[in-house]
Amino acid sequence: MNKNWTEAQRYCREIYTDLATVNNMNDMNQLMKSIDQSLFNSENTGVWIGLSRSMNYKWKWSLGDPLKYTNWSNGDSNGSGHCVYMRYGSWRHQDCKVNMRFICYNESSKGFIINGSSVSWRDAQIFCRQHHTDLTSVRNQTENQQIQKIMNDTNISEVWIGLFSDSWEWSDKSNSAFRYWVPGQPDNYGNTEICTEFMTSQQGQWNDLSCSEFRTFVCHEDNLILIQMNLSWSEALRYCRENHVDLVSVDSEEIQFMVTKVIHQSSTDDVWMGLHYYCQMNLWIWIRGEAVCYQNWAPGNGAGLMDCNTEHRAGAVQSGGDHRWISLPQSHKLNFICIRK
Repeated sequence: MNKNWTEAQRYCREIYTDLATVNNMNDMNQLMKSIDQSLFNSENTGVWIGLSRSMNYKWKWSLGDPLKYTNWSNGDSNGSGHCVYMRYGSWRHQDCKVNMRFICYNESSKGFIINGSSVSWRDAQIFCRQHHTDLTSVRNQTENQQIQKIMNDTNISEVWIGLFSDSWEWSDKSNSAFRYWVPGQPDNYGNTEICTEFMTSQQGQWNDLSCSEFRTFVCHEDNLILIQMNLSWSEALRYCRENHVDLVSVDSEEIQFMVTKVIHQSSTDDVWMGLHYYCQMNLWIWIRGEAVCYQNWAPGNGAGLMDCNTEHRAGAVQSGGDHRWISLPQSHKLNFICIRK
């Protein structure tokens, strides 16, 4: 069907969950597979996705991590420029087109990789996504110090990091910072282009367009839903069973990936899942009784016997970083993820 962006949004919300949100290149590849391949042979065929321009600029990590730590240079938190570089451990604003060295993050090695080539922020982002994972996030003071040490050891004083600001927001209120613009876009031609289309003639790269134009569109349907209420594990379990189906059991890599797509909206550092320590058998099990085969524990968690005399423990997934699992007392008040069907 061809609809304008607002009509497409309404249709997706009524029938599915919302207009499509894109979190990373894996999502982009899935999106491309979902579109009729005959369209890729057409000239300038556009497909609506759920990204539109708002009035407010917000700081975001390119990697999608929640922004919970900052280290602005004195007086620079409200400076000009929409991209951020690090100098002697402090963060500063800069025009994104300025050429500068940069630092990538590699998820496989859990390491920071500095690059001595001077490029714009966008080109640095493209390079890091192609060769590593993304431009680096700096999630805490320890990581800030680690990056500063790498800079000192390589005698480099300034590098792009993955923090940027823009005014684009997803229809489902996701915090996804992933962008895949056609070079030179968005340009807000005629000062009316505040919606986003996926361009089949540009291998899926994005273009800004007036929302009144008619396009086909892509919806998404989530089997999982993040509940932004702070409840204990038992309260979260009761809520999911009364309002949806159950707390999520992350019993495969596929479910873990689905969790990472919804968890970025969390207002707590950790999020409950349906994993708990069963004291009578001295082991971790999912709430429906399944054994824990697939595991994604953070170091120091999930091993050894728990002391059930003092507190009962349950499993939570970290909302930032690598989204590893941790063991917490069930009394902690956290957001949680329910299965919808």
